[in-house]
Amino acid sequence: MAGFDPRDSTSVDQPVPDYVAGLDQPLAGLKIGLVKEFFEKGLDPQNEHCVRAALAVYEKLGAKLVEVSLPNLGLSVPAYYVVAPAECSSNLARFDGVRFGHRAKDPKDLMDLYKRSRGEGFGAEVKRRIMTGTYVLSAGYYDAFYIKAQKVRRLIANEFAQAFAQVDVLMGPTTPTAAFALGSKTSDPITMYLNDIYTIGANLAGLPAVSIPCGFVQNLPLGLQIIGRHFAEERLLSTAHAFQRETDWHTRVPPGYE
Repeated sequence: MAGFDPRDSTSVDQPVPDYVAGLDQPLAGLKIGLVKEFFEKGLDPQNEHCVRAALAVYEKLGAKLVEVSLPNLGLSVPAYYVVAPAECSSNLARFDGVRFGHRAKDPKDLMDLYKRSRGEGFGAEVKRRIMTGTYVLSAGYYDAFYIKAQKVRRLIANEFAQAFAQVDVLMGPTTPTAAFALGSKTSDPITMYLNDIYTIGANLAGLPAVSIPCGFVQNLPLGLQIIGRHFAEERLLSTAHAFQRETDWHTRVPPGYE
């Protein structure tokens, strides 16, 4: 999906490159930024080994590795889980069973319609985010939480901009560990939230990013994350495509998931 949407106030009217035509751009001279904080405490050693092996493939193709730092990256998870639930609470307020969304059957009155429609229509995680977002947007906590989270978001965006002054793309692991076994963490949302530590920064900064398969740890897949500059999806996609031309990780399926 790309291009200007006149009905979307957040959409930018900017020409869209021919992404397919740009897939075969050579990587010689490409500067890849290794985010120092991605490889510090918390990263599984086997995961790091696979990511380093993937980076070696890029070096073989002519890319140059440059270490960069995003000192405030560790604040991205708490900042995101204030900003995103706040937006969730605001955006999903319209799903009241009257105009949008699920509508409960045979409501007793308007309040019953609202309560049961929202209770039946949203899952546990969505309800958690709505409640959290409503809390941080409330009069007593708006300045203490939401405004501070937005300030942290700006700090992180500025650090990404400084990093991209030195390199063309950023790379690192997608998550600290390999993929969870199916359903293994559904009762532990905090663990799942913390596994977003490497990816949420790009979301907060509004940057394009992609995760591509780069190995297995104990028969479970892991990803290599590539982050690009604003509106640099063409470079991002060609960089990812180059790796998939050289390797076959994207064709493999974990045992038991065929």
